Amino acid sequence: MTASGRHNSSSCPGLSRASMSSFAPRRQDVDGRDGPGHDGVLGRRQIRTFAIALAFVCVSSIGALAAWVASLGPLPLAQAQQVSTSVVDRNGKLLRAYAMADGRWRLPVDSRTGVDPGYIKLLLAYEDRRFPTHPGVDPLALGRAALQLVTRGHIVSGGSTITMQLARLIEPRRERSVGAKLRQVVRAVQLERQLNKDQILDLYLALAPFGGNLEGVRAASLGYFGKEPKRLSLAEQALLVALPQSPETRRVDRHPEAARTARNRVLERMVAEGVVSAEDAAQATMVAVPKLRKPMPVLAPHSADQAIASMKDAPVIALTLDSGLQKVLEALARDRALALGPDLSVAIVAVDNESGDVLAHVGSPDYFDERRAGQVDMTRAVRSPGSTLKPFIYGLAFEDGFVHPESLIDDRPIRFGSYAPENFDMSFQGTVPVRKALQLSLNVPAIELLDRIGASRLSSRLKQAGANLVLPKDEAPGLAMGLGGVGVTLKDLVQLYSGIARLGSSKPLREIVWRDDVREPLRLMDQVAAWHVGNVLIGTPPPENAVHNRIAFKTGTSYGYRDAWSVGFDGRITIGVWVGRPDGAPVPGLVGRTAAAPILFDAFARTGKLPAPLPRAPRGTFVASNAKLPLPLRRFRPAGELVRSGAEQALRIQFPLNGSRIEAASGGENRFSALPVKVAGGVLPMTMLVNGVAVGEIDGRRQRLIDPPGAGFVRLTVQDATGAADTVVVRIQ
Repeated sequence: MTASGRHNSSSCPGLSRASMSSFAPRRQDVDGRDGPGHDGVLGRRQIRTFAIALAFVCVSSIGALAAWVASLGPLPLAQAQQVSTSVVDRNGKLLRAYAMADGRWRLPVDSRTGVDPGYIKLLLAYEDRRFPTHPGVDPLALGRAALQLVTRGHIVSGGSTITMQLARLIEPRRERSVGAKLRQVVRAVQLERQLNKDQILDLYLALAPFGGNLEGVRAASLGYFGKEPKRLSLAEQALLVALPQSPETRRVDRHPEAARTARNRVLERMVAEGVVSAEDAAQATMVAVPKLRKPMPVLAPHSADQAIASMKDAPVIALTLDSGLQKVLEALARDRALALGPDLSVAIVAVDNESGDVLAHVGSPDYFDERRAGQVDMTRAVRSPGSTLKPFIYGLAFEDGFVHPESLIDDRPIRFGSYAPENFDMSFQGTVPVRKALQLSLNVPAIELLDRIGASRLSSRLKQAGANLVLPKDEAPGLAMGLGGVGVTLKDLVQLYSGIARLGSSKPLREIVWRDDVREPLRLMDQVAAWHVGNVLIGTPPPENAVHNRIAFKTGTSYGYRDAWSVGFDGRITIGVWVGRPDGAPVPGLVGRTAAAPILFDAFARTGKLPAPLPRAPRGTFVASNAKLPLPLRRFRPAGELVRSGAEQALRIQFPLNGSRIEAASGGENRFSALPVKVAGGVLPMTMLVNGVAVGEIDGRRQRLIDPPGAGFVRLTVQDATGAADTVVVRIQ
């Protein structure tokens, strides 16, 4: 036989030394015939028979091995790749994770960006130094382990590669046997063929056991060190390398001394192999091993719960929140709630004006505080808004053009049927500028303006801007909604105020990052009116010790001292604060200005940025003192009280009546019949305006036909030669 013949026979699986000896060839007889000679050699026929038998055994063994490998089936990667659901912020930082159904913590890991490179270097040097180059199995490591076992009588180092260990984690073995090791080898080769090295390392770092219900380096780093594994000290790196080898006997919360010994053994070996310097290792061995588990992060728990309910099967859910701002505002809510009292809760929402993204969402001071009903999200609770809707009344009044921030308005006792509004302090200021009436949150002027605008119109406009107003069953919008007689949530209120900051167009709030998310702006009021409202609110006297003219804000207190509100904005963000009891019980002395406004200003301070300036005045903005205003704008007069100049009869629109609904459809799509306008009094010539745009003059009979601009509310204004004017708002349908 040739040398190659010996190699082929010895490499055939399933052949033992005994079977080989039975087929050992013998030399030919002297006469060259086949058959046994006196010295026991074989002839050509016996050699041929031996070769055929050898080939049969090899083919049978290879076939059996192939059949066994095929019987293993595909790798169960889908189950192995299941992880705990993670909720992250706009920058990918972990806000909250949820344990898997069986209670295990297993978080996805990116070895290139999410783990300290020093830990990766230490892990590969200790466990699998040829990981980047071997095909899943390292023959040199297996040979070294076998030699150490033979020469020393016990296992000194394992021969398993990272890939083989991953195979064992994917398919846990019940026993230690040659068959189990062979299965591990086959699975390792399969892994290397299906995944690249980065994917294999990521999967190993997510599945490696670290004791108890912690799986993966990320869960272990959070559970033992309270931080992500992006920056680990040498002592922490060595501990995380040592734990997976015997995770239960080295659990730091049960066997800290064993964990410390194993960590130091890793450091000693790394020093011996030149991976770590002796000085660094000596310092690392002096570091104490943590003895207690740390709680997993629970930031923005209400947002996370809502996200989980909306996207049940997503392993990672990205929110628009900023974890830094969320953290400081949660601390602010917790501190202020403790100072206010044991039953009071605080909720805060911060929104980016430009995008409508929610940057912080604090539903309660403490998610786990049962007394405060901490798991109830008070940002979505429907509560009475108090006076916080007043800026929108003034905004529509500015939009309609019958009042200006410098117009004078009377704050005096007045009655609307059986309803007689009173101010919070039960006093009256007399005649004041509209600007001051809003800044002081006077009730009577706000109700008078609302009566002129129409409560139904205010309600429709706020709903059009995205707010869901809740009225008592079977009750229509009334004047009381201007003082809080309607239900609204903090999130909707913040959305409305961000619309003022955006110069009249609100944007639906977004908290979960969707792939296809197109949100069109919603109309709140015109740009000039929104600018006037912001310009007035920025002059509102701030809480004690706060800086003036930095934040445009408004406060509110609901009836019975049940809810205290404060909502404010600068040129960048809008923040809303609610304070009260989750059960709706009254809290004597709970006032928005003293309870909620200080929290609002503190929240702006904790953003870490100076308040951004409000937008500049849009084109067409009329800024003037009261003395320079047109005569009709110098003083507000309720509906029915006409402006008179000299002895002439005051100008008045006789038809249509203010607040009326007019059927003007002519049958065609979006086509309306002409609308007649009739005027009494006034001095010719008179100008007709529709929604503030001049459309011509009133004729000598004091009437004119106009073409309605479309369905919806239309503002009709007539101005005479003396500057006197009258305005009505009608609804075309």
